[in-house]
Amino acid sequence: MNMKLKLARVLSTAGLMMAAAFASAEVVVIVNANSSINSATADEIQQVFLGKRNEIGGVSVTAVDQAEGNEARKEFYQKVVDKTPAQLNAYWSRLIFTGKGKPPKQYFDDAEVVETLLEEEDAVGYIDSSAVTEGIKVIYTAQ
Repeated sequence: MNMKLKLARVLSTAGLMMAAAFASAEVVVIVNANSSINSATADEIQQVFLGKRNEIGGVSVTAVDQAEGNEARKEFYQKVVDKTPAQLNAYWSRLIFTGKGKPPKQYFDDAEVVETLLEEEDAVGYIDSSAVTEGIKVIYTAQ
């Protein structure tokens, strides 16, 4: 095997490994930096995003969701809420039909979620950890 082919294979393998690392980036739950919430449990977050509660640690919150098909959304609902997109759609369809709830407002991407949290101190959302910026704080990291 010639040296160029070996080098190409090594670089290709390294590229695939880097792509896999980026594809499984961490999702973090965030609030405005001025919020008195410093941490939350997976259970509290799950209940907020399923419309079962509207507070974390006694502080009123409004859930901010991401658009369907967004990678952070898939990761968040899989790791924190333990629901597939189909299960989530069925869950909200049932609640909407019976008049018992409505899903959180959806925003296009991480940047819109961050912008919303900077403007609304009672909002709680989730983003890819690489999008964390000034003005927000992480209260939970999805495992």
